Amino acid sequence: MTSLSLPTQFSCHPNASSLPFSSQNRARNRVPFPKKKWRNRWRCSAAEQPQQHRTKKKKPQAEADKGIDPVGFLTKLGISHKQLSQFLRERHKALKDLKDEIFNRHLNLQEMASGYEILGMHRNVQHRVDFMEWAPGARYCALVGDFNGWSPTENCAREGHFGRDDYGYWFIILEDKLREGEKPDELYFQQYNYVDDNDKGDSGVTIEELFKKANDEYWEPGEDRFIKSRYEVAAKLYEQIFGPNGPETEEELEEIPDAETRYKAWKEQHKDDPPSNLPPFDVIDNGKEYDIYNVVDDPVWREKFRAKKPPLAYWLESRKGRKAWLKKYTPGIPHGSKYRVYFNTPDGPLERIPAWATYVLPDVDGKQAFAIHWEPPPESAHRWKNMRPNVPKSLRIYECHVGISGSEQKISSFNEFTENVLPHIKEAGYNAIQLIGVVEHKDYSSVGYKVTNLYATSSRYGTPDDFKRLVDEAHGQGMLVFLDIVHSYSAADEMVGLSLFDGSNDCYFHTGKRGHHKYWGTRMFKYGDPDVLHFLLSNLNWWVVEYQIDGFQFHSLSSMIYTHNGFASFTGDLEEYCNQYVDKDALMYLILANEILHALHPKIVTIAEDATYYPGLCEPTSQGGLGFDYYVNLSAPDMWLDFLENIPDHEWSMSKIVSTLIGNRQYADKMLVYAENHNQSISGGRSFAEILFGAIKEDPLSSKTTLLRGCSLHKMIRLITLTIGGHAYLNFMGNEFGHPKRIEFPMPSNNFSLSLANRCWDLLENEVHHNLFSFDKDMMKLGENERSLSRGLPNIHHVKDSAMVISYMRGPLLFIFNFHPTNSYEGYYVGVEEAGEYQIILNTDETKYGGQGLIEEGQYLRRTINRRVDGLRNCLEVPLPSRTAQVYKLSRILRI
Repeated sequence: MTSLSLPTQFSCHPNASSLPFSSQNRARNRVPFPKKKWRNRWRCSAAEQPQQHRTKKKKPQAEADKGIDPVGFLTKLGISHKQLSQFLRERHKALKDLKDEIFNRHLNLQEMASGYEILGMHRNVQHRVDFMEWAPGARYCALVGDFNGWSPTENCAREGHFGRDDYGYWFIILEDKLREGEKPDELYFQQYNYVDDNDKGDSGVTIEELFKKANDEYWEPGEDRFIKSRYEVAAKLYEQIFGPNGPETEEELEEIPDAETRYKAWKEQHKDDPPSNLPPFDVIDNGKEYDIYNVVDDPVWREKFRAKKPPLAYWLESRKGRKAWLKKYTPGIPHGSKYRVYFNTPDGPLERIPAWATYVLPDVDGKQAFAIHWEPPPESAHRWKNMRPNVPKSLRIYECHVGISGSEQKISSFNEFTENVLPHIKEAGYNAIQLIGVVEHKDYSSVGYKVTNLYATSSRYGTPDDFKRLVDEAHGQGMLVFLDIVHSYSAADEMVGLSLFDGSNDCYFHTGKRGHHKYWGTRMFKYGDPDVLHFLLSNLNWWVVEYQIDGFQFHSLSSMIYTHNGFASFTGDLEEYCNQYVDKDALMYLILANEILHALHPKIVTIAEDATYYPGLCEPTSQGGLGFDYYVNLSAPDMWLDFLENIPDHEWSMSKIVSTLIGNRQYADKMLVYAENHNQSISGGRSFAEILFGAIKEDPLSSKTTLLRGCSLHKMIRLITLTIGGHAYLNFMGNEFGHPKRIEFPMPSNNFSLSLANRCWDLLENEVHHNLFSFDKDMMKLGENERSLSRGLPNIHHVKDSAMVISYMRGPLLFIFNFHPTNSYEGYYVGVEEAGEYQIILNTDETKYGGQGLIEEGQYLRRTINRRVDGLRNCLEVPLPSRTAQVYKLSRILRI
């Protein structure tokens, strides 16, 4: 449950490049006035009556757009492409127009992204529950559930309860029920504290006593005079203007003198009046033709007025606690109640799961889905214990799926994941976890990507509080928690999802072919609609605020950026990123998402998964980019899979390995790279371990050779992927120890079996898998202790396709890889920058990692030779067994 309060406010001009905040405490949020020794000044017109609504003075266009360049990143990269530049400028102008449209309905972008504070089901402090839903195509709206006997007329939007506004938002109030024998509250706006048992109002104080206390303490003598007699001011002004016998009808009204004449006459008449408690204002006339006057006041009075706080504290003294509420009322909708929203549409009545529901049972024993009202009592609700960890300079991400995280053939829960898997991740040395399939989805076989309810955690894993406990415990162990968010499409389910939500085909999604994914059978969001943007942007903010999520990986951006959903051949021509198939609205949504997330939560991490590598993914939005922190290198796992399945070991190209893992060097520091994630072992695919070790079962006689090859390549592939790329690395659950089985979710083709929808953690007791896990742990320690990821980009100085050797330097670390399947080198020369002594700190061939131990301990320390190799002044002569890799560290510098 979230309250209706808006604890943070900030303003954002649509042309601004940043989103400035105001203070968290609104009482401290004061407008700074210029301080002078004797007076403060305002400017007003004496020729006209003051206007109630003054329009803000617009900044000049050049000043408003200062620091913003829609094609800035193209200029920085030296790219000259007329069509793309024009597209970026048009997109920038369209984004400004979109923000103007948003600001016509919302105070600022924070309010735009905080719809969860009022939409959905929320407990109001005035002993009731408020429900709001967006359904512009509906004619009638009601809540039905077990709390009202599933009646479509008992709790509906009706006259006197706001009902429906012009934008299609429906509002329903569910009043708490007065217990038998209890009298209604004396105060119509009586407030209750639902968390604490008692509050100030339980002391027995009456409202009359509170009003008297406020009058005695808050108001100064005579200050409340005009509040008690509200017509006195109007009567006196009328008498001052027209005299004691002024006109009583419009016909008797004579011409009224202008403001200047009236003010001077009033000033002359009251020049000898004694001082009063009224605000001390005065007007100075400089005699200017354009009739502008300076209004001055007493600075002492001004500071006294600004320090005055509204008397809300007296009103809050009437608020009562939870015990008083439960004694007098029963909840209008109890915790755990099942409910749906009922619509009457032009095509007839229908029932839907509310779009903003936070807990949903999508399919219970084949019965119709329903939402659950989640409002646990304070003693059982989760309370956050741990602070968010600081964002590290480099990310080592452990990708997980909660449902398949157990060893048994069942769907695992949040609590089981917290108890069993989080300690393993901590031991493995990762500093972040990325969860897939957490958001509610009806089809379990979709791995969680066909989302039905964007605001709900999957009920098959547990309750919302169970998920909060998981996140809290991960934070306590020093790990960030990322969510794989799917805003690129949505499930086409009508009974549970958003499709045909209000009976119309264009509520959340496009109509016609554009509203359907070409191949996946999902619906495509209508990103140009302000209400859809309100829904999606609020969803991102919801996960951060409610569940303390630290970042998002935006799934399959190519599905939303292009109207062909990314299923087209790309040649690399920049024209393909700005032609008629590009959805400009989707790009503007991504820009808004990054701007708002980074403004509201400066430490948030956003990751873009885009197979087309759209230009400017990780560039600032003020420079024409989309504003992501990282982008995923999707080419790396495809390359490794192709090598392992289709190319003989001796034909592997070292140049291709380097070019693929480095990607675009200009954005290499923004790259998240992985050797394999869940895609490699889901949907009929095989994990690398299954490919490498699978031949043992087919030919047991060659098991030793196959095992040695498999372990060597498994370690080398991960080590070079981790250390040659950017500042972020990802590994899927179980692959760190070579999980030999693929993942297969229950579906009709396997008779809905769960036999392959799990992880075999007992394999860690096996010598082979234990050795691979030991290497992965030491590899993570290399990233933690030696900062192998967070250092600058590597200097790749040695790539030999004929010898199948790769060498590069990253700070004081020297990495050497020999991918040749047979050739070993007793003395291989590799260039280095610094002369000195280099010590091996990680060797894939050590026996504790399942290697042969061909490099003796006495060979671990090597001294440089004064010989130019690889364009460098010094070199090392190192032993280099086949299919091994070593990491050397400069331990001592020799000055020559």
